[in-house]
Amino acid sequence: MSKLIFFFFFFSIIFVSCNESKNDSERTKDTIVFDLDPITPYTWFIGSWKNDMETGVYHEEWKQQNDSVYSGEAYIVLDKEIMFHEHISFERHKADWYYVVNVKDQNNDKPVSFKLTSISLDKLVFENPEHDFPTKITYQKIREDSILAIISGKVDGKEKTEEFPMKKNK
Repeated sequence: MSKLIFFFFFFSIIFVSCNESKNDSERTKDTIVFDLDPITPYTWFIGSWKNDMETGVYHEEWKQQNDSVYSGEAYIVLDKEIMFHEHISFERHKADWYYVVNVKDQNNDKPVSFKLTSISLDKLVFENPEHDFPTKITYQKIREDSILAIISGKVDGKEKTEEFPMKKNK
């Protein structure tokens, strides 16, 4: 009888252990957590950037506010007049990082957040599948003096992508 109890106890532990490890792997698959402490290797976007476009000169400026907030401004200037302006930030909320954008007269003047979903030393990808357009924002470091911002998503059921190559202001 004691052997039977031992085997029952032994197999119960193995069964529970296997189920716990399966649940842990499922949680890991569904939950993306980025340990960005310190975030310094990923801050190549800090600085003043611009791109001459047909619709004007696109400017983007980023600075560090503290350990968990990087703030920025993006705007287009045409004939010395600001044609478009948005407040942007890269900020940490608990364990997750977000790209937050606020454009006057859009989204009832409320900010829209895009969660960081992918990161490498030269690329940051943020997504918000609930937003109309864009649903994805990507920043890619090309060289020390150039980056590429890409916004993408669907418009009227069709994929749309807009690219914003930028050179660092000297």
